[in-house]
Amino acid sequence: MRLKAAFLASAALVGLAVPSAIQAQVAGEQSAPAAANSASRVTTYDAAFFTQFAPRTALDIARRVPGFSLDLGNTDTRGFAGAAGNVVINGARPSSKAETLESTLSKIPARSVIRVEVGSGDLYGSEFSGRSQVLNVILSAVSGIDGNVTVAGRRLWTGYINRDISGSAQIKRGASTINLSAGTGQNKNIEEGTDLITDFATGQEIEFRRKTNSYFDRVPYLSGSWALERAPDSAFRANVRWSPAKFDLEQWNHVVPAAAPERDDSLFQRYRNPVTEIGGDITRPLAKGAIKFVGLATRRKRNNFDAYIQRSGVLSDNPTVVGGFEQTAKATQGETIGRATWTRADLGGFSFEAGIEAVLNTLDSSTELFAIGPTGDKTRIDLPIDQAKVKETRGEAYINVGKSLSPALRIDAGLNYEMSHLTVTGDTEANRSLKFLKPSISLDWKPGGGWHTRLSVRRTVAQLNFYDFISVAELSNDRVNAGNANLLPQRTWEVRATIDKPILGDGLFKLDLGVDQISMLQDQILILDSHGETFSAPGNIGTGKRSFIALTIDAPLAKLGLKGVRLKVDGQLQRTRVHDPISNTTRNFSDFFPDWNWNVDLRRDAGAFSYGITVQDRARFTFFRADETDTNWNGGPFGTAFVEYRPGPRTSITFDVDNLFDTDGQRERIFSFPNRSNPNPDVREFRERNKHVSFGITLKQTLGGAGGVAKSH
Repeated sequence: MRLKAAFLASAALVGLAVPSAIQAQVAGEQSAPAAANSASRVTTYDAAFFTQFAPRTALDIARRVPGFSLDLGNTDTRGFAGAAGNVVINGARPSSKAETLESTLSKIPARSVIRVEVGSGDLYGSEFSGRSQVLNVILSAVSGIDGNVTVAGRRLWTGYINRDISGSAQIKRGASTINLSAGTGQNKNIEEGTDLITDFATGQEIEFRRKTNSYFDRVPYLSGSWALERAPDSAFRANVRWSPAKFDLEQWNHVVPAAAPERDDSLFQRYRNPVTEIGGDITRPLAKGAIKFVGLATRRKRNNFDAYIQRSGVLSDNPTVVGGFEQTAKATQGETIGRATWTRADLGGFSFEAGIEAVLNTLDSSTELFAIGPTGDKTRIDLPIDQAKVKETRGEAYINVGKSLSPALRIDAGLNYEMSHLTVTGDTEANRSLKFLKPSISLDWKPGGGWHTRLSVRRTVAQLNFYDFISVAELSNDRVNAGNANLLPQRTWEVRATIDKPILGDGLFKLDLGVDQISMLQDQILILDSHGETFSAPGNIGTGKRSFIALTIDAPLAKLGLKGVRLKVDGQLQRTRVHDPISNTTRNFSDFFPDWNWNVDLRRDAGAFSYGITVQDRARFTFFRADETDTNWNGGPFGTAFVEYRPGPRTSITFDVDNLFDTDGQRERIFSFPNRSNPNPDVREFRERNKHVSFGITLKQTLGGAGGVAKSH
């Protein structure tokens, strides 16, 4: 009891969200129903709430939290803070980047979860301050060994059966926890479709192609972590992950030109991209608060090979190779992160957090593109920037303070100062230093009656993708992406408002609104190389604006007479506008910014069975390149369905159907020569692809422990 009292006393010194997690660990499991009240800043769902969904892992639980949308974060973003998703474990963020939140949560057995809490991001540290929702997964302190094994198979439309297996184990002894996991990470898909190239003005056919693509992702992995958590201000964690990722593509391309003989071409891609990561963190008490040190080192390699083979005729006539292209892209990328933060729950009546982060990022990249002649001879094609080394040192210091003005109203404010020095050498040279101030402020208000509102304003600065500095050809699209060493990070003022309220018992209504004012918007620009040739390259095009409204309704329908049925509806409307310097018109942003999208998930849980269907769709979105617009959309709504049977508390068998409506993906490319400043397009290319309906079966087996979610003692 003295240890428990000391543990809880130290918890009170650390932060706002930690005491709940610690009480869960020392007090054992609870079985109260989901709860929320106006005085609390979190909504709590105990383990018993999730038994109706029969979860096997913490990932299954996270996916069934009412009104919560799992954000896995962006592991490609440089630095530690900017890569955060929206999940913490026992109030702390996992000290890993190479491993996604999905992988981390899938290693945690469901029976180890006491409860989850949904709260505003500022509760869990500065890296979450801009988020309206963060999920805190609170784990049991009960010792034991637990494990999960998942075996999956999927039959594709061709008859091929994809197989995958993964497993994890958790060994807990007192304050010590070891997690181990491994998986084959195999996923193969086969799609078919056609391309039709026509003259834009007359509609006359130029060329027709029938294609079959076979994609094979193999991302096996081994990962392990160890945590020694004696108290919120006395913890040590270490993690390591290795993944020798591979990707292979084979394309069979039957080409029918309007004015030439038919032929069979081929495209091959062989990508080898291993990733190794080691990291950890230490938390210790300091000055009535806690100081935390995070260290992380990630190393990635890229060894990519592309080849396009053009033949003189069809394969049945034993044609000869008459030309083509080959490309090799090799790179080594490293990131080393050091971070220190100090938090204190009460400093003169304010919650307080301050910290610094230092990051070293490097990239050494080489691209070689060759034209292949009829005799097999190779001729090097010089790209604008195909050999380059990039190095960036970046530091950031920040301070965040917060205060509850009343039991229902809280204000939080912060200020970040970022400075970096970046150099580029090789085919081009760049040397620049950047400095940014990034303020933020948020108001959190619970006026009563279950209503919760949040308003925030903050300034963000995007992280550059080093590969945007390097030129590379896309042989599958017959185009070149030029590099631009002068690219600058875009800066955004973000305004967000959130309103939510419980409905129909444990359901939730949530409305999100946002406005972004962006300067130095990153998009595509027109550049000239030293020979006067034009290319499309990443660049800054000026000021842009984005606004959106998003609605989530997550509702149990038992009160409407549909026992065990739950409906979740998500939808978003958004508008993006920017002035295009090439066409001199106002348009949407490039990339994935559809004007609307929606998702409907209907599920019923009845004893040993669960079944459901998900349907979704979205508007078109377009990439605006120097000489083309590249628009993508679905041929109709996309659907999936499943039936799950649980013969016992440790076992589940799931049958699912993917691409339920046999929906194809469609794409239109409109070319204007020499570039889009020409108001009269020249060529239209229409593509459609379909991976067709596939059927899957997944067996999940829980090992050790008692199976199922945590229960009260």
